[in-house]
Amino acid sequence: MLAPILCAEARLKQMLLKLSYKKGTFKLTSGRESDFYVDGKKTVLDGEGSFLVGACFYSMIRNFYPDAQAVAGVTLGADPLITATSLIAFQRGRSLPQIIIRKEAKKHGTGNQLEAAATVSENANVILLDDVLTTGGTLLKIGIPALERAGYKVLAILVVVDREEGGRQILEERGYGIRSILTRTELLA
Repeated sequence: MLAPILCAEARLKQMLLKLSYKKGTFKLTSGRESDFYVDGKKTVLDGEGSFLVGACFYSMIRNFYPDAQAVAGVTLGADPLITATSLIAFQRGRSLPQIIIRKEAKKHGTGNQLEAAATVSENANVILLDDVLTTGGTLLKIGIPALERAGYKVLAILVVVDREEGGRQILEERGYGIRSILTRTELLA
């Protein structure tokens, strides 16, 4: 029998601070400058970090979004997040297949912008995952529109760290529920 999954936020926080958090001057995707940067990939590409993030996201999905049928994310940052979450779900006896969202449609082959597991049902209820939320621009410009054009319903957005710079409010004003494993305040407390 598998041990129950606990969302080990305290250990994840330690790893994020050690591996992902940087002080300095950084230009963000939004174009803003910041005096700190959280490179979530540095933590989630580690086996333990991947497990912790997947466990936390799966716990949120199980507790708050039982109707979720798939997990999705914009490549490259969300690729390890959706894989970790899907694997933890499978380990716990639940199917949460993955959808990878390209920034734009391929110019060759099938021309797809989305790569979905064959087991993702049409019009599936999807949880959109991301590592760090600042303004929500990538989710609003790429992730959400691509999923909705394909007929999927975005149930919620889950992020590892909410920088608390307005993204949550923007997404909520547009009708999308959002949860984070940690906020900037919690990470730096």
